[in-house]
Amino acid sequence: MANSFSGNGKLNLIFGAGGNLAIASVVTLGLISGMLVSLFLSISLIIDSDRPWLGLGIAIAGTLVFNLVFFFLAPFLLDLSQNWLYKTKWISLGELAKLSPTAAELLTRVCAEQKIKQPRLGLIDDQNPTAFTYGSLRDQSRLVVSAGLFTYLEDEEIATVYAHELGHIVHWDFAVMTLASTLVQIMYLIYVFARRVRGGKSKDAAQTAALVAYIFYWVGTYLLLYLSRTREYFADKFAAETTSNPNALARALVKIAYGILTERERSGEVSQLTEGTRALGIYDPKAAAATGNAYRISTDQAQVSRVFLWDLFNPWATLLELNSTHPLTGKRIRALSNYAEQLDQPVEFAIAPIIALGKNLDRKRLYGNFVLDLAVNFAPLLGMVIGLVAGALIPAGTILSGGLVGFGIGSLLKTWVQFPDYDFAKLNDILSLMADPYASPLRGQPTRLTGELIGRGDAGNQLGSDLKLKDDTGMIYLRYVSRFGSLGNVWFGMTRVNSLVGAEVKSLGWFRRGVAPWVDLVQIKSTSGTVINSYPRMWSYLIAIGFCVAGVVVWLIFQ
Repeated sequence: MANSFSGNGKLNLIFGAGGNLAIASVVTLGLISGMLVSLFLSISLIIDSDRPWLGLGIAIAGTLVFNLVFFFLAPFLLDLSQNWLYKTKWISLGELAKLSPTAAELLTRVCAEQKIKQPRLGLIDDQNPTAFTYGSLRDQSRLVVSAGLFTYLEDEEIATVYAHELGHIVHWDFAVMTLASTLVQIMYLIYVFARRVRGGKSKDAAQTAALVAYIFYWVGTYLLLYLSRTREYFADKFAAETTSNPNALARALVKIAYGILTERERSGEVSQLTEGTRALGIYDPKAAAATGNAYRISTDQAQVSRVFLWDLFNPWATLLELNSTHPLTGKRIRALSNYAEQLDQPVEFAIAPIIALGKNLDRKRLYGNFVLDLAVNFAPLLGMVIGLVAGALIPAGTILSGGLVGFGIGSLLKTWVQFPDYDFAKLNDILSLMADPYASPLRGQPTRLTGELIGRGDAGNQLGSDLKLKDDTGMIYLRYVSRFGSLGNVWFGMTRVNSLVGAEVKSLGWFRRGVAPWVDLVQIKSTSGTVINSYPRMWSYLIAIGFCVAGVVVWLIFQ
């Protein structure tokens, strides 16, 4: 039911960076609930039923009804989430025009041309720039952005972001994705039905059909993700054609998805932006301070080009994209560069030099690190298998104790690689970290960053514990983990985050590069003396040690 502009997206919460947790949660829970309804119906109506075909029909009908009801109710449920959790302010077209005249003009023109009702416009009071849309039918859509969009993007860039979101509405993406997900659920129902058929000549055929249905279910799941990524490309294309400015959209992507921007003096429009934000009651002190500055892509084009290398050449990028609802940002920019060429416009980010640069990367290091990462990622399972075998072969051992200890040792190894020693972490900047094509989502790079906390990691989420840091070269997501687990995260988000926003800080943590970049925090120190500690590796070590202890206890019991 929702789509987003950012490269990691509202449906893409694999690593949580830059996404909208509430929207992703409601949509994901809705789809999972649909699957649970399907499974419940299949279990109660198909299994142990004398008339399995009737049970299958009722289960499919129930799934269709459930998803149809959820399809129409979801926008209203999400409205409640926006109002309560994100404190979203719903604004008029005239109020948008005060913030971005070009975006307001484009919104009016596109709605008239496409004969659709103007979407309900929302504004989140947070300087972390983001944008997304949700709804059911084209005339029941909502288009929400954060205040940071108007701070860090130029007027023409803001317009392309709105055009991208309008592309989702025009293309009926809400309905198409709901239909696609329903079909995937039905594939699972057919698998359950075919697996249940027993006896007679149809048994072997039914078992074969069950296997095929199960394979189709998993293939369908990945096709669903592929369809989502494809529709993002089409929304980009719609924005490029509607604005005739693919370069502005590419710059917006680099600023929002990569977080790469630098500060420069702003002229002319100062009073308009100041008055617009004051009239809306949005971040008046910060908006007033920001109006003297504008933000552009770094002038160091060579280093910016290196940021794209990870998306285009790192093996992790290809693997992670398979599980993502959004294409990798580098690939979207490559497509936008092609659109610019077709429009006979100068290309903002020339891809050919980037490809040439990528061909000179150390392939042995690139793929060697990837293989090592995969081995470390599966170390707990590999340790469990080795432990099971050892437990069976060693006379004094037991299979269960061996498996538990092996899993624990593998988990300890994985945690050690994920979170290396940070005592000698170097001071870095965000652009330099992003320009490393060999960066990994698994092997953390100890790093120190200095900058300003501009907002929450999930823009506006009043329960969110994560933060967004901006230094002189860009912005990055900071992931906080409480020693008390999820409840501690929520408490920190409710009680401490608001007081930290706007603070100048020094941060320590592990940088990782995935579909979106982020830092696992160890500590934040503000210039006022506030110290915040985070514990991202504590629980990993505790769980690993717990498995080892459980294995020893089991061994002692059976002696």
